Amino acid sequence: MTTIYKSPEGEAKVLSLYDKALAKLGLEFEETTVNTRFGDTHIIITGPKEAPPLIILQGGNTVSPVTLSWFLPLTKEYRVYAPDTIGHPGKSIQNRVSPADDSFGKWVVDILDGLRIERAAFIGPSYGAGIILRTAAFAPERISKAVLFVPSGIATGSISRMVFKIIIPMFMYQLFPTDKRLHKAVSPMFSGDVDEITVEVTGAVYLHVKLETKMPRLATKEELMGFKAPILVLAGEKDIFFPADKILPRAKEIIPNLIAAESLQESGHFPSMKTLYYINDRIRKFLKENR
Repeated sequence: MTTIYKSPEGEAKVLSLYDKALAKLGLEFEETTVNTRFGDTHIIITGPKEAPPLIILQGGNTVSPVTLSWFLPLTKEYRVYAPDTIGHPGKSIQNRVSPADDSFGKWVVDILDGLRIERAAFIGPSYGAGIILRTAAFAPERISKAVLFVPSGIATGSISRMVFKIIIPMFMYQLFPTDKRLHKAVSPMFSGDVDEITVEVTGAVYLHVKLETKMPRLATKEELMGFKAPILVLAGEKDIFFPADKILPRAKEIIPNLIAAESLQESGHFPSMKTLYYINDRIRKFLKENR
């Protein structure tokens, strides 16, 4: 059986932290499994049952409760569905699919069909934004509107900076794991306050998971020509992976119905509490104004 984990003990550790992070949210939720052409996908469901559907796709190499924690205010107004991305840490099948072709678009379509949702709004941070863009290229009619937050799939930052600031410290932590080395490895991703459960999950993933190193393919203007849904892009000024000065100009070039593209000042890849307060308010306004 395909596995992304280095050992059964490592898998148990990551899934234990998944449950810990989910419990910390303090939400009433349901769980379901949808069968897709790539295998079973586990989904967390929360929010009012009669509210409009909102799909929140997790970031890469993390667990969906961490991503969901960033958008908790929206669970009061929307029926939120948070799938565990296949091939990433979580409770879905561990098969990896190519982020360079239509596979993730097909996966999202299968999820929507399984949930009996014709069209939905989407939020995708980081890797999740790249999945939204793959879906926009494959089945644009299934997306009613979308928020791309610190998004992959548009442009990337300096590779050499990532190597020295993230990858080398991560390798040092993997070889000689200590709290000090973990914080050194993750601190370039944060701006301001550091969420300890996010750090704990990241540390466990670094130690116990065969990391996904391939990001979703950069979208092109040509493949998004048929994508007419309103889009909001929120990029971090100090995001080491997808900095705003790279993301915003290209987003304006390739996304047809870009309502707004904003730089989050002083913000890194993982949002601070101050940034979270702003982005949830901004997203709420965007979703309501673009019905």
